[in-house]
Amino acid sequence: MAPSRLQLETLSRSPAARKLRFLKKLRCTLSFERRAWATGARHVAGVDEAGRGSLFGPVVAAAVILDPEYRIRGLRDSKLISEKVREELAERIRERALACAVAEVDAAEIDRINIYQASRLAMRLAVAQLALSPDHLLVDAMVLDWPATQTRIIHGDARSASVAAASILAKVERDRLLRHWDGLFPQYGLAAHKGYGTPQHLESLALHGPSPMHRQSFAPVWNSTRPQEVLDFMLEEESEEAAAAPLRRD
Repeated sequence: MAPSRLQLETLSRSPAARKLRFLKKLRCTLSFERRAWATGARHVAGVDEAGRGSLFGPVVAAAVILDPEYRIRGLRDSKLISEKVREELAERIRERALACAVAEVDAAEIDRINIYQASRLAMRLAVAQLALSPDHLLVDAMVLDWPATQTRIIHGDARSASVAAASILAKVERDRLLRHWDGLFPQYGLAAHKGYGTPQHLESLALHGPSPMHRQSFAPVWNSTRPQEVLDFMLEEESEEAAAAPLRRD
């Protein structure tokens, strides 16, 4: 069913839609990489995560060392490109990068140490699994416990090609996992919403209760009619996913 005109106008005015318009204006370049190369760094790794705001399953991180001699065209924030393009870019990244790695931290560990620390841990694990040891890290909005110089980049996945590549790999891998788990937990519709707090997902949680792979520490999102401030970032991330998705008009 096609969205109404009011729904389209409301979505276009939402904070998530405004943020996406802002992100689309940012240029994803190699400027941060060039600055690191200019200091003598040889293996500059971009690092990012996917699934921080989801209610289900792991947070997935990736680390990518791009080849300075080969430009992969089309790299940008994974939220700004379609699933098909993400899949194509992920294949090219794996083929052309000097090194890349993906790591995950499961829901039980997220509940134990909190989502922020779990995201940092997943990023650190991804860096540790790189076949080449990085001598500089470009990290999306975080600093990691890692013995190398680092650049913390706000909106890094929309500004740095290496971080964008990591964003794409992490997103593609996490979406693949969620499609697999959709077959094991069909009652939640995971393939459609990837575990985020959509109305469909919240309704299925109310009906069936959480699975063992749901993040138990995120329970206030399900049970409260007014989201707690500490959980606002989850709703923001889910709204960004919805705003970035193409609207059906049929």
